[in-house]
Amino acid sequence: MLAFLWCLLAAGSAYGKSGEVPHASDEIRVYDMAGLFSDEDKEGFQEEIDRFREEWKLDLVVVTTQDAEGKDSTEYADDFYDTGGFGQGGGKDGILFLIDMDNRELTFSTCGKAIRIFTDDRIEDMLDGVYEGASQGDYKDCVRVFLRDAEQYCKAGIQKGQYNYDTKTGKISVYKSIQWYEALMAAVVSGCVAAGVCLGIKRQYGMEENERRLRNQNMAYRADARFLYDNKSDRLVNKFVTSRVIPRSTGNGGGGGHSSSGRSSTHRSSGGRSHGGGSRKF
Repeated sequence: MLAFLWCLLAAGSAYGKSGEVPHASDEIRVYDMAGLFSDEDKEGFQEEIDRFREEWKLDLVVVTTQDAEGKDSTEYADDFYDTGGFGQGGGKDGILFLIDMDNRELTFSTCGKAIRIFTDDRIEDMLDGVYEGASQGDYKDCVRVFLRDAEQYCKAGIQKGQYNYDTKTGKISVYKSIQWYEALMAAVVSGCVAAGVCLGIKRQYGMEENERRLRNQNMAYRADARFLYDNKSDRLVNKFVTSRVIPRSTGNGGGGGHSSSGRSSTHRSSGGRSHGGGSRKF
């Protein structure tokens, strides 16, 4: 019985084993099904991820696999994230990093707020970083670089002009934010306008008109008024019609005229959830 309990305890404390079913509720965020890391490595990654999740309110998952179950890397990463129930908040905010040894591909899958933080350009920079380690077989360095870059871009925040671009429908969702000084200025201006209106109404209804103003108001009602009629007609002298061709905007890379620097390309996973990210062979 003691041996059986010990085995259960060992199984519960271990993570990243082949065939393990992911679930966000168990707080495990390192799933090393390909056996690329030592137990010490995984514990270190898990500690850094726990701190990251607490500080940035974004979920972060690291996955390795030798069997992509017949899927491409993007499909596998998206499905792993969705079926595992990962993501923080109602938007399921978070990012997953997959080292796919089956397809020999490095993949990022973003969801919720992470789509807006990790734009296409930033994803490409992150792929540059992790590719160097993967090409040399140093997968531990891959994860270290990923964790470093993820925190760097979280500190930078959502860049100005960011927008999500659905690659299937072409729909664009622009990120709108208000800076603190813009909000303060709007509050001051609206407060001044409201105060002016209130003071004006108070004076009008306060019966504070002087004798001259009252006399002028009475004279306005008693002034002579008459109507003058005159026969006039309008005649069209000439008409000019000018036509010109307005060229269609070509946009930039399918972004509907928006700058590509702030674009986050999105797609739908098999579960119907919107994901961003990118991948690269190694």
